[in-house]
Amino acid sequence: MPKFIDPSPPGVCIFCKLVAGDIPSARVYEDAQTLAFMDLGQVNPGHLLVALKRHAATLLDCTPDEAAALMRTAHRMAHAVQQTFDPPGITLLQANGKEGDQTVFHVHLHVVPRHANDGIALTWPRKEPGWPTLEAYAARLRQHLGPL
Repeated sequence: MPKFIDPSPPGVCIFCKLVAGDIPSARVYEDAQTLAFMDLGQVNPGHLLVALKRHAATLLDCTPDEAAALMRTAHRMAHAVQQTFDPPGITLLQANGKEGDQTVFHVHLHVVPRHANDGIALTWPRKEPGWPTLEAYAARLRQHLGPL
């Protein structure tokens, strides 16, 4: 198949078009809430995406049930990738917002088979603020969680 170039005007969600079947995709799996399909930009053979069918820009726009459905499908796809491609590792990646390196603003998870020296680097500079600061961060977060 020739490389697909989306002619949509800005603001039209390419994943919504893909879910609707308006543009081609190599579909792997589909259920009531999610769709898994091959990423056009294969990092390693078997790299696929799991997207929510309903448009939600980020994970924070999903319901808890939708977030769980994304992870259930990603879990199932990770097993399929392991059985099919036998990679020594698998990375799940979910990005939110421009500063979080999200490039398609429709919530999705990458399921990426990993190999030694495959050129993928998920490293960042570590900051170790110390125990009192970590405890203060935890207290701030607990204020927004409410009762368990």
